[in-house]
Amino acid sequence: MRRLLCYFSRAICVLMSALVLASPLTAYAEYDPDKPELLTEDDITAVSCILIEQSTGKVIFEKDADRLMFPASTTKIMTVLLGLLATPDLNELVTVSYAGSKDGVRTMLDPESSVLGLKEGEQLPMLDLLYGTILRSGNDAAITVAEHVSGSEENFVNLMNQTAQQFGMTNTHFVNSHGLHNDYHYTTARDLGTLAYEAMKNETFRTIVASDRHQMPATNMQRERMISTGHRIMLRTYNGEDNSYYYQYITGIKSGTTDAAGYCYVGAAEKDGVRLISVVLYSDRYNVWRDTEKLFEYGFSQYTHTTLTEMYQQNPLKVYTSGYDKSDSNLGELELSATPVDPTRTVEISGTHAEIEEMTKNLRNLVVVEYTRDLTAPITAGEVIGKMTYVNARGETYEYNLLATRSIKERQDRPPSLEDIIAMTEADPNPFPPLTLEIVLIILSPLLIVTGIIIAVRLIIASYKRHYGRLPKNKNRYVK
Repeated sequence: MRRLLCYFSRAICVLMSALVLASPLTAYAEYDPDKPELLTEDDITAVSCILIEQSTGKVIFEKDADRLMFPASTTKIMTVLLGLLATPDLNELVTVSYAGSKDGVRTMLDPESSVLGLKEGEQLPMLDLLYGTILRSGNDAAITVAEHVSGSEENFVNLMNQTAQQFGMTNTHFVNSHGLHNDYHYTTARDLGTLAYEAMKNETFRTIVASDRHQMPATNMQRERMISTGHRIMLRTYNGEDNSYYYQYITGIKSGTTDAAGYCYVGAAEKDGVRLISVVLYSDRYNVWRDTEKLFEYGFSQYTHTTLTEMYQQNPLKVYTSGYDKSDSNLGELELSATPVDPTRTVEISGTHAEIEEMTKNLRNLVVVEYTRDLTAPITAGEVIGKMTYVNARGETYEYNLLATRSIKERQDRPPSLEDIIAMTEADPNPFPPLTLEIVLIILSPLLIVTGIIIAVRLIIASYKRHYGRLPKNKNRYVK
């Protein structure tokens, strides 16, 4: 009886759980591609993912981004980056060893391994090896790059791990240059996002990963050939048919798959100046592309892009001048335009709509303004009034000239200032002023005053003598 009651209780619990799971309270809305801003973790098939803004590395969206995962061939991002950094001349010829050949890889590592088709003893430029590592995911090309850079793949792996630590990839450990499965070869979505963020700073890397094909010239052992990518998200057509997984804003980077890693993709995309990086780990064959697109669409719905010039135009600097003419309808107010000192350098800023709006409103907090002349009329349109300096997060300095947008006349009836008097004096070719009656009187006035005083004194003395000189003088008279 007790056993029966126990079974009955369990059945009730299972039924109640089913009802709760089926309840609208726990149900979530199906993903709506027309509302990408509503993306949730449940909309992502991948076990782990992350989305970051490319110019700053800021995380926009994540799902279990610190979970240890197998990277598969996305490992080759590090391999290609190190190949670029270690090879100043990308036309440098590289000789293929047996370990780095097609036969060596498929014999020693995996008979089904993806390869570029290199032959032992073949010589080809480093640049072609890097393209083959990305576009064809050639494990033979990756090993050849590693051996050329460090002498052996083992030494190269040490370099990979050192570089990962320098980048802050604290949950990553590499054991090979290609990504074939090894239990001790692992990373996280966050670390791969960091790696892609660093790699995309390199212009040649960006060019390679954005390519869907590359023409390889003939080598000492093979004819000229064309190689192309298998990343469906980058291809308008696939096997001669329209490709529904193509994403128009994609700019690379690298896919990867093994049984243990599932389907992975580290991608980059750009739309209206906003640049994003996504990482999708352990998705399935088709959702790996859908997950990537969902992440990018979410990012583009959240972020916008502008320049410092555009922000300044929305909130230009205004100053108040002095000494302006009474006819000035703006009462001396002057709006300044900003022009970069170096027109080839542009300050680009990405952020959420709210962040950009706040930054535009408080632009004075982002820049340093210095006036190079006093704000006194007259002022001529186009005249440089000052400098504006902006320093970005990487310490790079950008300078702008602040220009007057209109002319302002000086006041006509104002008394001359000391500066005006000095300027007029210095501009007069005759160092002595013209001789006029007023100037003569000014010069002679002290002399005239002194002369007048002397004459007055003499007149007083003469008058005294005339008055007292007529009185008789006492002679031989004594008063007792």
